Amino acid sequence: MLPPRRHPALPDAGLLLGRLAVGAVFVAHGWQKLTDEGHAAVARSFDHLGIPLPGLAAVYGTWVELLGGAALIAGVLVPLAGVLIALDMAGAFYYVHMGKGLFNQEGGYEYVMVLGVVCLLLAFTGGGRFSLDALVRGRRRGASEPGRQSVPA
Repeated sequence: MLPPRRHPALPDAGLLLGRLAVGAVFVAHGWQKLTDEGHAAVARSFDHLGIPLPGLAAVYGTWVELLGGAALIAGVLVPLAGVLIALDMAGAFYYVHMGKGLFNQEGGYEYVMVLGVVCLLLAFTGGGRFSLDALVRGRRRGASEPGRQSVPA
Protein backbone atom coordinates (compact mmCIF):
# COMPACT_ATOMS: atom_id res chain seq x y z
CA MET A 1 0.00 0.00 0.00
CA LEU A 2 1.31 3.43 -0.93
CA PRO A 3 1.74 6.09 1.77
CA PRO A 4 -0.71 8.99 1.57
CA ARG A 5 0.45 11.87 -0.63
CA ARG A 6 1.27 15.13 1.09
CA HIS A 7 1.28 18.50 -0.54
CA PRO A 8 5.00 19.26 -0.97
CA ALA A 9 4.71 22.88 0.23
CA LEU A 10 2.98 22.09 3.54
CA PRO A 11 6.11 21.25 5.58
CA ASP A 12 7.80 24.39 4.28
CA ALA A 13 4.73 26.48 5.06
CA GLY A 14 4.80 25.04 8.59
CA LEU A 15 8.46 26.00 8.97
CA LEU A 16 7.66 29.51 7.72
CA LEU A 17 4.81 29.95 10.21
CA GLY A 18 6.97 28.61 13.04
CA ARG A 19 9.87 30.89 12.12
CA LEU A 20 7.60 33.94 11.93
CA ALA A 21 5.89 33.28 15.26
CA VAL A 22 8.98 32.36 17.26
CA GLY A 23 11.09 35.01 15.57
CA ALA A 24 8.53 37.69 16.47
CA VAL A 25 8.60 36.60 20.13
CA PHE A 26 12.39 36.88 20.24
CA VAL A 27 12.54 40.20 18.40
CA ALA A 28 10.04 41.59 20.91
CA HIS A 29 12.02 40.32 23.91
CA GLY A 30 15.33 41.52 22.51
CA TRP A 31 13.85 44.93 21.67
CA GLN A 32 12.40 45.15 25.19
CA LYS A 33 15.81 44.44 26.71
CA LEU A 34 17.47 46.98 24.44
CA THR A 35 15.00 49.88 24.67
CA ASP A 36 12.65 49.47 27.64
CA GLU A 37 15.10 48.09 30.18
CA GLY A 38 18.54 48.99 28.84
CA HIS A 39 21.80 47.12 29.20
CA ALA A 40 22.57 48.23 32.76
CA ALA A 41 19.15 47.14 34.08
CA VAL A 42 19.32 43.78 32.30
CA ALA A 43 22.85 43.20 33.65
CA ARG A 44 21.71 44.08 37.21
CA SER A 45 18.76 41.72 36.88
CA PHE A 46 21.02 38.93 35.62
CA ASP A 47 23.46 39.58 38.46
CA HIS A 48 20.62 39.36 40.98
CA LEU A 49 19.59 36.02 39.44
CA GLY A 50 23.14 34.68 39.89
CA ILE A 51 23.92 34.50 36.20
CA PRO A 52 27.71 34.47 35.70
CA LEU A 53 29.26 37.41 33.84
CA PRO A 54 25.96 39.33 33.93
CA GLY A 55 27.16 42.18 31.71
CA LEU A 56 28.28 39.78 28.98
CA ALA A 57 25.16 37.65 29.47
CA ALA A 58 22.99 40.77 29.07
CA VAL A 59 24.69 41.63 25.78
CA TYR A 60 24.35 38.02 24.57
CA GLY A 61 20.70 37.73 25.59
CA THR A 62 19.70 41.07 24.12
CA TRP A 63 21.41 40.71 20.77
CA VAL A 64 20.83 36.99 20.26
CA GLU A 65 17.14 37.48 20.89
CA LEU A 66 16.87 40.59 18.70
CA LEU A 67 19.10 39.57 15.79
CA GLY A 68 18.42 35.85 16.09
CA GLY A 69 14.69 36.50 16.04
CA ALA A 70 15.10 38.68 12.95
CA ALA A 71 17.17 35.93 11.32
CA LEU A 72 14.41 33.39 12.01
CA ILE A 73 11.81 35.71 10.50
CA ALA A 74 13.88 36.27 7.37
CA GLY A 75 15.02 32.67 7.19
CA VAL A 76 18.70 33.56 7.11
CA LEU A 77 21.35 31.57 9.01
CA VAL A 78 18.51 29.62 10.60
CA PRO A 79 20.65 26.77 12.00
CA LEU A 80 23.03 29.21 13.69
CA ALA A 81 20.24 31.46 15.00
CA GLY A 82 18.33 28.44 16.27
CA VAL A 83 21.29 27.08 18.23
CA LEU A 84 22.26 30.46 19.70
CA ILE A 85 18.71 31.19 20.83
CA ALA A 86 18.33 27.65 22.23
CA LEU A 87 21.46 28.28 24.32
CA ASP A 88 19.89 31.53 25.55
CA MET A 89 16.77 29.59 26.56
CA ALA A 90 18.90 26.90 28.24
CA GLY A 91 20.40 29.64 30.41
CA ALA A 92 16.94 31.00 31.23
CA PHE A 93 15.82 27.48 32.10
CA TYR A 94 18.79 26.77 34.36
CA TYR A 95 19.16 30.11 36.14
CA VAL A 96 15.56 31.29 36.35
CA HIS A 97 12.89 28.63 35.83
CA MET A 98 14.20 25.12 36.58
CA GLY A 99 13.36 24.98 40.27
CA LYS A 100 9.86 26.40 39.85
CA GLY A 101 8.13 23.46 38.17
CA LEU A 102 6.63 23.21 34.72
CA PHE A 103 3.84 25.79 34.71
CA ASN A 104 4.55 29.31 33.51
CA GLN A 105 2.10 30.98 35.90
CA GLU A 106 4.22 29.64 38.77
CA GLY A 107 7.45 30.88 37.17
CA GLY A 108 8.10 27.47 35.65
CA TYR A 109 9.96 26.45 32.54
CA GLU A 110 7.24 25.51 30.04
CA TYR A 111 7.63 28.70 27.98
CA VAL A 112 11.44 28.66 27.72
CA MET A 113 11.41 24.90 27.14
CA VAL A 114 9.02 25.15 24.19
CA LEU A 115 10.83 28.15 22.69
CA GLY A 116 14.22 26.48 23.08
CA VAL A 117 13.09 23.18 21.58
CA VAL A 118 11.38 24.91 18.64
CA CYS A 119 14.61 26.80 17.98
CA LEU A 120 16.52 23.50 18.00
CA LEU A 121 13.92 22.04 15.63
CA LEU A 122 14.52 24.95 13.27
CA ALA A 123 18.30 24.57 13.69
CA PHE A 124 18.07 20.87 12.75
CA THR A 125 15.64 21.27 9.83
CA GLY A 126 16.66 24.67 8.48
CA GLY A 127 14.27 27.38 7.41
CA GLY A 128 12.58 25.48 4.59
CA ARG A 129 12.19 26.55 1.01
CA PHE A 130 10.39 29.80 1.95
CA SER A 131 13.53 31.31 3.46
CA LEU A 132 16.43 33.47 2.36
CA ASP A 133 18.74 30.53 3.10
CA ALA A 134 16.89 28.44 0.47
CA LEU A 135 16.93 31.30 -2.02
CA VAL A 136 20.70 31.73 -1.65
CA ARG A 137 21.24 27.95 -1.83
CA GLY A 138 19.15 27.79 -5.02
CA ARG A 139 21.10 30.60 -6.66
CA ARG A 140 24.41 29.04 -5.68
CA ARG A 141 23.32 25.62 -6.95
CA GLY A 142 22.06 27.13 -10.23
CA ALA A 143 25.35 28.92 -10.87
CA SER A 144 27.44 25.83 -10.17
CA GLU A 145 25.55 23.46 -12.48
CA PRO A 146 27.07 23.11 -15.97
CA GLY A 147 25.26 25.15 -18.59
CA ARG A 148 23.29 27.17 -16.02
CA GLN A 149 23.66 30.73 -14.96
CA SER A 150 22.63 32.15 -11.62
CA VAL A 151 19.71 34.51 -11.40
CA PRO A 152 20.93 38.11 -11.11
CA ALA A 153 20.34 39.79 -7.74
